[in-house]
Amino acid sequence: MVAGALTEPVLITGCSSGIGRAAAASLQGAGLRVYATARRAETLADLAARGIATLPMAEIRRQFETNFFGLVRLTQLVLPGMRRRHGGRILNVSSMGGRATLPGGAFYHASKYAVEAFSDALRMEVAQFGIEVVLIEPGPVQTPWNDVAAGSLGDAASGSDADPYAACKAAVGVSSTSAASGLMSRLGSDAEDIAKVIIRAVTARRPRTRYLINPVAKSVVTMNRLLPGRAYDAIIRRQYGLPA
Repeated sequence: MVAGALTEPVLITGCSSGIGRAAAASLQGAGLRVYATARRAETLADLAARGIATLPMAEIRRQFETNFFGLVRLTQLVLPGMRRRHGGRILNVSSMGGRATLPGGAFYHASKYAVEAFSDALRMEVAQFGIEVVLIEPGPVQTPWNDVAAGSLGDAASGSDADPYAACKAAVGVSSTSAASGLMSRLGSDAEDIAKVIIRAVTARRPRTRYLINPVAKSVVTMNRLLPGRAYDAIIRRQYGLPA
């Protein structure tokens, strides 16, 4: 894939060989700013040496391996036994972030949206075997994950002196810190709150397909569903204090 216009930077995927590599080299030779990507980042070393910018994918892949592919693999392992017994219940922990997107976590949100789509499709496909699929969708939760996320954002923000997103990352960092200690933290949940909902979903005779947890999650998801996209964006940008 090639994305861009003649007066703008060009993003090219599949640059490890063939057409993608040739296009990257040719467009850079024509004086355009080129960003090259490939499934195997090590194949881009010579393009990087020529001044072509490459995009590391390791962190993106790590998030999907943890949040999505691991979940899919475990599902594959348990389904045969459930089909034989003609019954079972799968609970997938998603997030409000699988139904409404906030700045600063594009790939986290993408992985959770994937969990939502996978679970919805799976629920319809395995109903014939008496298997139920339930989504657990927490809002803000006070867990050690928050510190890890904040640390990751800090690492990203310090990655380049010329980072065009530095102001955006700084605003997200400030907003996240305020949320962890202010009113938002009192409206959030702790791990025990989520565990209680999971128990309810496990023991219910007929569980819901989704359990959206806490007022913050419910308000953000409802706002995302009801408002036009630009209006939702404007509210979130203002709340986070993102640069205009």
